Amino acid sequence: MRPLYFVGGAIALALAVTGAVLPLMPTVPFLIVAVFCFARSNPRLEQRILDHHYFGPQVRDWQERRAISRKTKLIAIAAMTMGIGFTWYTLGWPYYLVSIAILVIAGGWIWTRNE
Repeated sequence: MRPLYFVGGAIALALAVTGAVLPLMPTVPFLIVAVFCFARSNPRLEQRILDHHYFGPQVRDWQERRAISRKTKLIAIAAMTMGIGFTWYTLGWPYYLVSIAILVIAGGWIWTRNE
C-alpha cells in the first residue's frame, strides 16, 4: 500500500503546485490530500509540507481543528466569484451556471467551517 499512497501523494502535490500557479485552481485541498498520503508513505515529505512557511499553517489548522481562517475563506470565495466572471466571459450561457453552483456548494461548505 505504501507505493500507492506515495503515488497518490505525488499526484496531489503536483496538482497543488499547479493550483499555486493557476488562479482558479485550489492549492491547500490538494496539499491536505498529499499530507494524508505522505503520512502513510513518506513522513519526510509530509513534514516538508507541514513546515512550509505559507501553506504549512493552513494545512496544520485543518489537521488539528478542521479550521479555515477567515482570510483564507474570503480569498477562496473571491477566487470562485472571479471564476464565475471568467466562465461567463469565455463560455457564456449556460456554462457559467456550473460556476455559480460550485460557488454556492463549495463556498457554502467553506464558509461554515470553523475559524
